[in-house]
Amino acid sequence: MDITTWYLEQRTPDELSPARPASVTVTRAEVVSPEFNRFLYTSVGGDWHWHDRLVWTWRQWQDWLARPGVETWVAYQRGTPAGYVELDAATHPGEVEIAYFGLLPAFVGQGIGGHLLTVGLRRAWELTSERVWVHTCSLDGPAALANYQARGLTLYRTETTDEAVPSVAPGPWPGARDQ
Repeated sequence: MDITTWYLEQRTPDELSPARPASVTVTRAEVVSPEFNRFLYTSVGGDWHWHDRLVWTWRQWQDWLARPGVETWVAYQRGTPAGYVELDAATHPGEVEIAYFGLLPAFVGQGIGGHLLTVGLRRAWELTSERVWVHTCSLDGPAALANYQARGLTLYRTETTDEAVPSVAPGPWPGARDQ
């Protein structure tokens, strides 16, 4: 299957085009919790073929999340996790990567994604003065690329690769989307 990957960036915080506020509270998950981050990862990415971290051990999750510069911000609606953004200011000096971003399926289409991305980008610019970037691909949610561009991230590279993709996404559990 041909997979297209888009790389987007902002070079200054002035490029941010904020979304309207949403009826969520966005809070940093300050306690490192591999279990919680794995829950977010599988709940958000399971329908979009996110699989690279599924093989991680508890220790790998712990080591990743405990690195200075890695932050998880979670949107809650009435106490329930609605989505998250994971920032990585540790891997590339002077830059912040939006490593993971997305919503749990029940919260898609409510205007939460734009607001959560706005909060994530503002925090990213507090961590750097040089560059914030993200990549998304044709396997991600259909609104991902448009949301990034609407928030002022600009395309700087596009790649297409031929990859073997399972016919069924791993889901948070098999058949979760079919319910």
